[in-house]
Amino acid sequence: MKLGEGVEQAIHSVSMLAGLSEGSVLSAAALAEFHGISTSYLLKHLQALSGAGILDTVPGPKGGYRLAKAPKDITLLDIVLAVEGPAPAFRCNEIRQRGPNPAPDRFFAEPCNIASAMLRAERVYRAELAKTSIADIGAELSEIDDGTIAARRCAFLDLHERRTAR
Repeated sequence: MKLGEGVEQAIHSVSMLAGLSEGSVLSAAALAEFHGISTSYLLKHLQALSGAGILDTVPGPKGGYRLAKAPKDITLLDIVLAVEGPAPAFRCNEIRQRGPNPAPDRFFAEPCNIASAMLRAERVYRAELAKTSIADIGAELSEIDDGTIAARRCAFLDLHERRTAR
Protein backbone atom coordinates (compact mmCIF):
# COMPACT_ATOMS: atom_id res chain seq x y z
CA MET A 1 0.00 0.00 0.00
CA LYS A 2 1.31 3.41 -0.88
CA LEU A 3 0.14 6.55 0.86
CA GLY A 4 0.62 9.93 -0.74
CA GLU A 5 3.47 12.12 0.45
CA GLY A 6 0.84 14.46 1.88
CA VAL A 7 0.35 11.98 4.72
CA GLU A 8 3.98 12.29 5.77
CA GLN A 9 3.82 16.07 5.51
CA ALA A 10 0.61 16.18 7.52
CA ILE A 11 1.93 13.95 10.31
CA HIS A 12 5.15 15.95 10.62
CA SER A 13 3.22 19.23 10.58
CA VAL A 14 0.81 18.08 13.28
CA SER A 15 3.79 16.87 15.33
CA MET A 16 5.45 20.27 14.94
CA LEU A 17 2.26 22.07 15.97
CA ALA A 18 2.10 19.89 19.09
CA GLY A 19 5.19 21.76 20.32
CA LEU A 20 3.64 25.22 20.18
CA SER A 21 3.18 27.30 23.31
CA GLU A 22 -0.38 27.82 24.54
CA GLY A 23 -2.15 30.45 22.44
CA SER A 24 0.37 30.35 19.59
CA VAL A 25 0.11 29.45 15.92
CA LEU A 26 2.50 28.66 13.12
CA SER A 27 1.97 29.78 9.53
CA ALA A 28 1.75 27.33 6.66
CA ALA A 29 4.81 29.02 5.15
CA ALA A 30 6.82 28.39 8.33
CA LEU A 31 5.73 24.73 8.48
CA ALA A 32 6.67 24.30 4.83
CA GLU A 33 10.04 26.01 5.35
CA PHE A 34 10.90 23.82 8.34
CA HIS A 35 10.18 20.65 6.37
CA GLY A 36 11.60 21.87 3.05
CA ILE A 37 8.32 21.37 1.16
CA SER A 38 5.98 23.39 -1.04
CA THR A 39 3.71 25.77 0.87
CA SER A 40 0.92 25.51 -1.70
CA TYR A 41 0.94 21.70 -1.55
CA LEU A 42 1.07 21.70 2.25
CA LEU A 43 -1.83 24.18 2.46
CA LYS A 44 -4.10 21.62 0.79
CA HIS A 45 -3.33 19.13 3.56
CA LEU A 46 -3.57 21.69 6.35
CA GLN A 47 -7.03 22.62 5.10
CA ALA A 48 -8.03 18.94 5.11
CA LEU A 49 -6.74 18.61 8.69
CA SER A 50 -8.67 21.72 9.67
CA GLY A 51 -11.83 20.38 8.02
CA ALA A 52 -11.42 17.13 9.98
CA GLY A 53 -11.24 19.03 13.27
CA ILE A 54 -7.59 18.22 13.88
CA LEU A 55 -6.31 21.76 13.40
CA ASP A 56 -7.71 25.19 14.22
CA THR A 57 -7.14 27.95 11.72
CA VAL A 58 -6.55 31.51 12.88
CA PRO A 59 -7.11 33.98 10.03
CA GLY A 60 -5.25 37.20 9.39
CA PRO A 61 -1.69 38.38 8.94
CA LYS A 62 -0.71 37.06 12.38
CA GLY A 63 -2.73 33.90 11.89
CA GLY A 64 -1.76 30.34 11.25
CA TYR A 65 -2.47 26.85 12.51
CA ARG A 66 -2.59 25.14 15.88
CA LEU A 67 -3.94 21.85 17.18
CA ALA A 68 -7.69 21.72 17.76
CA LYS A 69 -7.25 18.81 20.19
CA ALA A 70 -4.66 17.54 22.61
CA PRO A 71 -1.85 15.51 20.97
CA LYS A 72 -3.00 12.42 22.88
CA ASP A 73 -6.39 12.73 21.15
CA ILE A 74 -5.03 12.86 17.58
CA THR A 75 -4.16 9.48 16.08
CA LEU A 76 -2.22 8.64 12.98
CA LEU A 77 -5.45 7.19 11.59
CA ASP A 78 -7.19 10.55 12.08
CA ILE A 79 -4.50 12.22 10.00
CA VAL A 80 -4.44 9.54 7.28
CA LEU A 81 -8.23 9.68 6.90
CA ALA A 82 -8.20 13.49 6.78
CA VAL A 83 -5.59 13.55 4.01
CA GLU A 84 -6.41 10.41 2.03
CA GLY A 85 -10.14 10.14 2.73
CA PRO A 86 -12.10 7.29 4.27
CA ALA A 87 -12.28 4.97 1.24
CA PRO A 88 -10.42 1.67 1.63
CA ALA A 89 -7.06 1.41 -0.11
CA PHE A 90 -8.22 -1.66 -2.08
CA ARG A 91 -11.27 -1.29 -4.27
CA CYS A 92 -12.72 -4.43 -5.79
CA ASN A 93 -14.05 -3.86 -9.31
CA GLU A 94 -15.39 -7.42 -9.64
CA ILE A 95 -13.14 -8.27 -12.58
CA ARG A 96 -13.83 -11.93 -11.84
CA GLN A 97 -17.19 -11.40 -13.54
CA ARG A 98 -15.66 -10.10 -16.77
CA GLY A 99 -14.01 -11.77 -19.70
CA PRO A 100 -15.21 -13.80 -22.64
CA ASN A 101 -16.66 -16.70 -20.63
CA PRO A 102 -17.73 -15.51 -17.16
CA ALA A 103 -18.81 -18.04 -14.55
CA PRO A 104 -22.50 -18.31 -13.65
CA ASP A 105 -23.96 -15.74 -11.23
CA ARG A 106 -24.21 -18.28 -8.40
CA PHE A 107 -20.42 -18.01 -7.95
CA PHE A 108 -20.77 -14.31 -7.17
CA ALA A 109 -23.35 -14.51 -4.37
CA GLU A 110 -20.58 -13.96 -1.79
CA PRO A 111 -18.06 -11.11 -1.83
CA CYS A 112 -14.84 -11.79 -3.69
CA ASN A 113 -12.47 -13.65 -1.36
CA ILE A 114 -9.60 -11.45 -2.54
CA ALA A 115 -11.53 -8.30 -1.61
CA SER A 116 -12.43 -9.86 1.74
CA ALA A 117 -8.78 -10.64 2.49
CA MET A 118 -7.71 -7.12 1.54
CA LEU A 119 -10.39 -5.56 3.72
CA ARG A 120 -9.35 -7.72 6.69
CA ALA A 121 -5.79 -6.47 6.24
CA GLU A 122 -7.03 -2.88 6.01
CA ARG A 123 -8.91 -3.26 9.31
CA VAL A 124 -5.70 -4.42 11.01
CA TYR A 125 -3.70 -1.57 9.44
CA ARG A 126 -6.26 1.03 10.51
CA ALA A 127 -6.52 -0.41 14.01
CA GLU A 128 -2.75 -0.10 14.41
CA LEU A 129 -2.77 3.53 13.23
CA ALA A 130 -5.65 4.25 15.61
CA LYS A 131 -3.50 3.05 18.54
CA THR A 132 -0.74 5.59 17.90
CA SER A 133 -1.26 9.23 18.87
CA ILE A 134 0.79 12.32 18.12
CA ALA A 135 1.70 12.32 21.83
CA ASP A 136 3.08 8.78 21.39
CA ILE A 137 5.16 9.91 18.40
CA GLY A 138 6.56 12.79 20.47
CA ALA A 139 7.40 10.50 23.38
CA GLU A 140 9.17 8.03 21.10
CA LEU A 141 11.21 10.85 19.57
CA SER A 142 12.17 12.16 23.01
CA GLU A 143 13.54 8.75 23.94
CA ILE A 144 16.04 8.75 21.07
CA ASP A 145 16.83 12.48 20.91
CA ASP A 146 20.06 13.59 22.53
CA GLY A 147 18.72 17.15 22.47
CA THR A 148 19.72 17.94 18.90
CA ILE A 149 16.25 17.54 17.40
CA ALA A 150 14.56 19.42 20.24
CA ALA A 151 17.06 22.28 19.96
CA ARG A 152 16.49 22.56 16.20
CA ARG A 153 12.72 22.68 16.69
CA CYS A 154 12.90 25.15 19.57
CA ALA A 155 15.20 27.49 17.67
CA PHE A 156 12.83 27.45 14.70
CA LEU A 157 9.76 28.03 16.87
CA ASP A 158 11.50 30.91 18.65
CA LEU A 159 11.72 32.67 15.28
CA HIS A 160 8.36 31.71 13.75
CA GLU A 161 5.83 31.06 16.50
CA ARG A 162 3.05 33.68 16.53
CA ARG A 163 1.26 34.52 19.77
CA THR A 164 -2.48 35.00 19.45
CA ALA A 165 -5.44 35.14 21.77
CA ARG A 166 -7.11 31.75 22.23
